[in-house]
Amino acid sequence: MSTQSKAYLTPEQYLEIERKAEWKSEYYRGEMTSMPHPRFAHVQVVSALVGELSDQVRNTDHEVLFSQMRVYAPRADFITYPDLLVVPRHPQFLDRELDTVLNPTVIVEVLSESTDAYDRGRKFELYRALDTLEEYVMISSHRVRVERYTRLPDGAWNYGEKTDLSDTVELKSLDCSLRLADIYERVDFTKA
Repeated sequence: MSTQSKAYLTPEQYLEIERKAEWKSEYYRGEMTSMPHPRFAHVQVVSALVGELSDQVRNTDHEVLFSQMRVYAPRADFITYPDLLVVPRHPQFLDRELDTVLNPTVIVEVLSESTDAYDRGRKFELYRALDTLEEYVMISSHRVRVERYTRLPDGAWNYGEKTDLSDTVELKSLDCSLRLADIYERVDFTKA
C-alpha cells in the first residue's frame, strides 16, 4: 500500500476525494493509502462467500455486502473496504450517500501474501473499535486456512482456525456455517 497524500485530511475530505476516484483507498487518521488490486484466487474466494452467505441469511435480519461498500470506525478514525461484510437488514450509514456503513456484524477479509500481516494485525486492531462487530473472519487465498475471531461478552476475542477442506466454520452471530470445500471449490492456488 502506498500513501497518496501527506497532507492531513478529515474523513469528510477523504470521502469527497474517494467518491470521485477511479481506485480504492483506505483512510486512517488523516491519510489516504491506496489499496492493492486483488488477484484471481482472491476474487474467487470473495465470490464464493457472497453466494454462500447470501443464501444462508436471505430470510434473516441480515444482509451480505461485498468490497464496494466502505466501513467507518469513528473511534479508530479509520475507513476501509472489507472484502465482505454482513450488516443488519437496516444498516446505519455515515451520511445520505449510503456508501459508508457504521454497524457491521461480521467482517471477512480474504488474505493475500501482501496483505496477510496487515489484515491480521493492524487492520483487525482498528476493526475492534466497531462496537457492533461480533465476528472477524480471515480467509487465505493462497492455502486452505480460515481463521475466525468471535467477540465475547466481556469484550475479549476468541480465536478458532480451520485448515482442512472437510472443515466447517460456524458463524454464531448469523446462525450459519461455511464449508471450506465450498469456499475453495474453484480456487487454483497457483493463481493466488
